[in-house]
Amino acid sequence: MAFEDYNSKTRQYRVWSSRFDYLSAKILQEKDISVHVSVGNYDLGICGADWVKELKARYPAAALVEIAPLKYRDGAVYLAASRYSSFCSMDAVSASDRTLHIVSEYPNVATMLAAELRLRRFRVFPVWGAAGAYPPESADLVVMWARNERDLFSQGLVPLKKLFDVNAVLVANSDSLSRKNMSDILACFEGTSGDHDASYGTDETERQMQAPNETLARWQARELRLALPDGHQKTPAVELLERAGLDVPGYAGKTTERRLLAGPPWLAVKVVRPQDMPLQVACGHFDVAITGQDWLREHLSCFPGSPVKELVDLGFGKVRVVAALSEDIPVSSTEELRDFVACGGLRPLRVASEYTNLADKYLRDNHIGAYKIVPTWGASEAFLPDDADLLVDNTQTGKTLVDNRLKIIEVILRSSACLIANVNSLETPSKRERIEELAAMLAEAVE
Repeated sequence: MAFEDYNSKTRQYRVWSSRFDYLSAKILQEKDISVHVSVGNYDLGICGADWVKELKARYPAAALVEIAPLKYRDGAVYLAASRYSSFCSMDAVSASDRTLHIVSEYPNVATMLAAELRLRRFRVFPVWGAAGAYPPESADLVVMWARNERDLFSQGLVPLKKLFDVNAVLVANSDSLSRKNMSDILACFEGTSGDHDASYGTDETERQMQAPNETLARWQARELRLALPDGHQKTPAVELLERAGLDVPGYAGKTTERRLLAGPPWLAVKVVRPQDMPLQVACGHFDVAITGQDWLREHLSCFPGSPVKELVDLGFGKVRVVAALSEDIPVSSTEELRDFVACGGLRPLRVASEYTNLADKYLRDNHIGAYKIVPTWGASEAFLPDDADLLVDNTQTGKTLVDNRLKIIEVILRSSACLIANVNSLETPSKRERIEELAAMLAEAVE
């Protein structure tokens, strides 16, 4: 179909076909594609089969059709447990009579699986990523993608059941498929399906090589648990820890290990997504964490009484969370937006955001009625103006917004990285002393 501008270095969200003059495409986060094809915002899409199944697990009647698997495959989704847990088989899972905690990026798939297995009691909690880091301390089971079983073993997990293979698939909106002639486009995908019979059988030798060791026991024996960020906040976090003289072997660089032992003999570290930290700290899975003030405010917007509080502003990772509109809309402030919506413009107002709770609070606080929030997994600016009217997102310089012809009408909050703590941990005398020591070290290292 010759999208010549679509490559690994593409910096734009819209591309046009040089072969079909009526065909254009938009580049979205993969997790969003199945949703937006199903609601009819797009006629066709390419995404992983895992996100199709996640959508269909909750909305089985969604207007989404899988047209064809594509030639490349990408692992599978598994049910797994920590190699240190007692859940070493499906029989052990089925026989359990206590509440099982299941963590997953695929909460709908996990819920449907638990129902199919007829688990007596279970609780599913969703995360943005790094799901494999939570068992056994914070979850019993995990439903997650992995390249193969060896990948799971390398993360200290034991595969209990392969749920389904994950390959890229061409999907279509069923209504579009019945109304529009897309034969020329679909013909381009003929012959693209490949052989997906590769086996990921368990290697018994590898099972024996993954025998339990002392690492988990040492980690769990430590008094205080700290969550550190992965992703783009990792490098400045490493630099802060170095200035503070806080040694965390294995955190810097490209290590894939998520459970680490810090230099202080009382400190255990786990590396997870910053978006998940406020909730996990509130639930007591961590005593302290380094996350963003934006994600803390997002959490508190939904749970204002949550037992989590900010201790230290760490200064790095500065962003603004803003409300932005297309330059073509004659609105330059929140007040003007409220009046514009009230007079029938942009009604209902479609709001794209990763910060669904912050966006909802912003709209309610400013008495903007008739709105609909469109949750996204990133690259939210790509949704304007076709699929949303208003953007609530973070920005450092604002350049990306300008490049996409968007204008800021209000800065909702200014955010930087911060140290947060569980209020109950602060009320425990022995933990409070350690938390205050850690906070003082980090505060002194802030530039």
